[in-house]
Amino acid sequence: MADRDGGIVVVGAGQAALTLAETLRRGGETRAITLIGEEAHPPYQRPPLSKAYLSGDMPRERLWLKPPDWYAAQGIELVTGVEVAAIDRERSQVSLSDGGVRAYGHLVLATGSRPRPLPETAGGALPGVHLIRGIDDIDRLQAGLAAARRILVIGGGYIGLEAAAVARGLGKDVTLIEAGSRILARVACDRTAGMVRALHEGHGVDLREGVGVERLTEGPDGRVAGALRADGTGIATDLVIVGIGGIANDALARKAGLVCGAGAGGIHVDATCRTSDPRILAIGDVALFDLGHGPMRLESVQNACDQARAAAATLMGRPEPYAPVPWFWSDQYDRKLQIAGVNTGADRTFFRPGRQPGTGSVWYFRGRSFVAVDALSDPRAYMTGKRWLETGAAPCPERLADPSIDLPLVLQDGVMAAPG
Repeated sequence: MADRDGGIVVVGAGQAALTLAETLRRGGETRAITLIGEEAHPPYQRPPLSKAYLSGDMPRERLWLKPPDWYAAQGIELVTGVEVAAIDRERSQVSLSDGGVRAYGHLVLATGSRPRPLPETAGGALPGVHLIRGIDDIDRLQAGLAAARRILVIGGGYIGLEAAAVARGLGKDVTLIEAGSRILARVACDRTAGMVRALHEGHGVDLREGVGVERLTEGPDGRVAGALRADGTGIATDLVIVGIGGIANDALARKAGLVCGAGAGGIHVDATCRTSDPRILAIGDVALFDLGHGPMRLESVQNACDQARAAAATLMGRPEPYAPVPWFWSDQYDRKLQIAGVNTGADRTFFRPGRQPGTGSVWYFRGRSFVAVDALSDPRAYMTGKRWLETGAAPCPERLADPSIDLPLVLQDGVMAAPG
């Protein structure tokens, strides 16, 4: 590739950035590698933030992805607590918020995403209103939870549901509001949402769907004290957790003239992780790419790591198309929701009960093509479905719909799906 003599600068210091750097070094890449992160912390795990770390079951040190001395030993410069202010594509350099400049041969944008805030006009800036993004956010939330009794969670996606489960585990009174018709509307079908809804209601969460928050109300001490719903009713609360989706951190890319998406944003990349500027790549939550059903962003550890490895191959001159089988998970109470595949465009679903009450799996088909599986505390179903997706196996929908037929016998005589 061109510019092999220039260093590799990575904007972002999360899991995608670290995986990229580690893969490059393991692959024999000798160029200088610099990771630049705006947080003061070294690269750390994010999934436990709304689960084990928030509940107090995981100490901070266990979040670090590598020991502090690993970076220097690998010849990787780690710059923390500094933002990248601008990209100068003509000079092939980035300017930093501390006045510094870093030149690059190749630039990788691993800037991630941020939680969508509740507007200030709706009370989103009131003390006692929390977003879940980084370690510092969770530290503040932990302190707030310790003093609070009544918790209001706004948003019925993964983050909101996980936070609700932790709060109930701490003995708090929890109300969860979802403005849409049901929880998990963007990622799962009615049957999966129903299992998760029953799980939360069984643990005492007051779960309300179909009515959003008009605005939060302020108490005499200046802190959030309640919420006025769109139907005119009110809810008293001591603390609010907002989980209403994510927005791609693509401002740098837009300012630099790279092609980006609309709506929740994202930086358009091709199958080799290149942006509209071939010397600039993008990976992880911020990357917008086509999995066959139009451009999408995947906010998951799996995508962050796998796409980082694909970008590393591109940077080392061995590009291969990135075509993942996405998978996700969410821990809530003592249950684990696992999802493999993409259910976009699915027109049929089949439910298979699990071994324990309240567990099971939902299988998605587009025509006769198997495209995704949701499994709630049903690891056998999840692993089977994930393997079928990875190998192109073609399970028979009619046999899958019959729970008396064991999963290994569902395949159409071992038939494999036709390529493409």
